[in-house]
Amino acid sequence: MNTYLVTYHATPEAMQKTQEMSPDEMQAGMAAWAAWFERCGEQLVDKGAVLSGGQSVTAAGSSPSSRGAMGYSIIQAEDDDAAEALLRAHPHLAWAEGCEIEMHPAMPMPA
Repeated sequence: MNTYLVTYHATPEAMQKTQEMSPDEMQAGMAAWAAWFERCGEQLVDKGAVLSGGQSVTAAGSSPSSRGAMGYSIIQAEDDDAAEALLRAHPHLAWAEGCEIEMHPAMPMPA
């Protein structure tokens, strides 16, 4: 079983939509995420968290991140195709135009 870091990204316009949600829209959105969590079952290692802001750090210093990272999760799957299959019907993709998901296989660091 392989482990994948899943990151959720959105344009500034899509991020703004989150701030403008009504309580009913917020509840419906959370229900969709809860349904995805349930579909993943034990393959969802860590539900993750919502991210805000962020800094891009280089050897020269830091600056505000421009990547639009909104959150992360950690999943397990047999291979890249199986991991992608878990993400195809993810509610983040249906949220707004400009939303996308990245999945990164996690390889153990050598001892």
